[in-house]
Amino acid sequence: MSIQSKSAVAKGDGSFTITHVTVAEPKADELIVKIKAAGLCHTDYDSLSWGKPIVMGHEGAGVVEKVGPDIKDLKKGDQVLLNWATPCMHCFQCQEGNQHICENNSPVVVGGNGHTPGHAHLEGSQWEGKPIERSFNLGTLSEYALVKESAVVKIEEENLNFSAASIISCGVMTGYGSVVNSAKLAAGSSAVILGCGGVGLNVINACEISGAGRIIAVDINPNKLELAKQFGATDIILADKTDVGLANVAERVKEMLGGSGADYAFECTAIPALGAAPLAMVRNAGTAVQVSGIEEDITIDMRLFEWDKIYINPLYGKCRPQIDFPKLMQLYKKGDLKLDEMITKEYKLDDLQQALDDMLAGKNAKGVVVFD
Repeated sequence: MSIQSKSAVAKGDGSFTITHVTVAEPKADELIVKIKAAGLCHTDYDSLSWGKPIVMGHEGAGVVEKVGPDIKDLKKGDQVLLNWATPCMHCFQCQEGNQHICENNSPVVVGGNGHTPGHAHLEGSQWEGKPIERSFNLGTLSEYALVKESAVVKIEEENLNFSAASIISCGVMTGYGSVVNSAKLAAGSSAVILGCGGVGLNVINACEISGAGRIIAVDINPNKLELAKQFGATDIILADKTDVGLANVAERVKEMLGGSGADYAFECTAIPALGAAPLAMVRNAGTAVQVSGIEEDITIDMRLFEWDKIYINPLYGKCRPQIDFPKLMQLYKKGDLKLDEMITKEYKLDDLQQALDDMLAGKNAKGVVVFD
């Protein structure tokens, strides 16, 4: 039997509506997840203008409601985290261990704003009598999500905090993985983080977990710098909007670190003009990491690469969901990964406009929509 699911649907013209989507029975390798909580990030706002109707949301956690006949390792009632980078496990990149850039299923690598073979059958969700896609193969801003088996990770945890778990599958994984999986930050090293929003705070937290000796947080907002200290920053720098390329900040960083610059620098602002800024912060043979995913032409002074500097642009923190998500849950349980501290406010689905407004105004480190 089909399910009537209260959902947030982006219309494609910059607006959205809270409506009902009909969710069909899962096919062989699909399942239905009853969403308990869904994290919010700027991609959700961007999805309002993708030019087509789409069930919103790409971060979430919930409970299995129904499973397709080919699924053997999951059953109704299992607690799961949702993963938007659904790997096929057969392509070259998956075989290389790069599941986050699957050549067949990744909505970022393959494209299509979430509609790839990693997407559960399109006709499985209907809105106003027509099939509707689900954001990044998921559509978590909905009471129920129809997804592929590859989109879920089972979590064996009593009394799972679904709000905390829901934010792992995008911003937390991106920040943590960029430090641990991509940069492979060494204990005792120095790091500078440009931008202390949700992703930047997770980078700071991951640097602390990895044993960084010096963690320098940079932002133009004093309130965000105070948050940065709570997440592990040892030093803070209040930047100036007029500081082109953060050149003055780079000089300050070098002064603080004996003149040579940091071992690692992470760009988390998503401001294109700052795409090259982490290169100016690191020492010779240091590593600059472009975390925020800038996708447009920028001009880079090649002298910033002098000498032997490494510049990387990882996607989703090189996530391997079945390996990384349980690790993150263990770090949270241990008290090292600050998830509760990340969540500024919880909202109901009917309050999504307020949640988006608060996010755009910079009021929240992270907002979460919770379901009954």
